Amino acid sequence: METSDIMLWTGRALTTLFALFMLGASIFPKLTGMPVAEETLAALGWPAGYALMIGMIELACVVLYLVPSTSLLGAVLMTGLLGGAMATQIRVASPLFSHVLFSLYLGAFMWGGLWLRLPAVRAVLPFLR
Repeated sequence: METSDIMLWTGRALTTLFALFMLGASIFPKLTGMPVAEETLAALGWPAGYALMIGMIELACVVLYLVPSTSLLGAVLMTGLLGGAMATQIRVASPLFSHVLFSLYLGAFMWGGLWLRLPAVRAVLPFLR
């Protein structure tokens, strides 16, 4: 297997793991009305009733990210969503490494998958040696 094949498959694996995590840990609880979704949002200061809307926005971003022709748009929109989540964690004085920066970790995982599977992204965001 050549380097580009390894990068492509590693990027696909990161993309899949990111999408599965978002679907299982964030989107599914919100869309199915699980109490933990509303409880978590309430603890962060969100009024009741926003879980479904946030879950639908997250789902739209993940779907856009997974469709090859819209993956860059999905990544940009998801980055905005993750930034809002980080700002919310900062506002309620959550622990830095486990809560505040978790959105940064997810974003790095998401962009890493995109960077590895799309040469156009690597051309715009190159690592210098």
